Amino acid sequence: MKLVRFIIPLLLLLPGLADAQCRAFTKNKCLPLLDGYVQNDNYNSAVLVPGDEAELLLTFYSGKEYRIVVGSHPVLGDVEFEIVDTNDEMIYSSKTSDNKSLFDFKMSNTQQLIVKVRVPKQESAIQHEGCVTVLVGSKEK
Repeated sequence: MKLVRFIIPLLLLLPGLADAQCRAFTKNKCLPLLDGYVQNDNYNSAVLVPGDEAELLLTFYSGKEYRIVVGSHPVLGDVEFEIVDTNDEMIYSSKTSDNKSLFDFKMSNTQQLIVKVRVPKQESAIQHEGCVTVLVGSKEK
């Protein structure tokens, strides 16, 4: 019975601890990459494991310059991301870029874009989980 009293509160605390770790990671490792840009107020972060994929639909407004930063814990390996429009037309892929964690661009018209993030599969028997964060910053032209 004592074990149950210990396990239930622990299970309730674990999601909060993971979120706190993601927030600390985002603040310390990802936010500095938005230097010169004003971060939007959205916090887009998740705990992922190898083989996971995530998509995020975002609206970008004309007349602004943007920076998208995708940060991930090193334990996840080389996390890839791409940006596509709502017709699934490729705009950017980190696979073909020298800078694997950020993308700068200007919007000529307002539109929605999708950020797709992929955590590579690992051959290890131990599957580590880690935080992946997508930050968006903007500035006027």
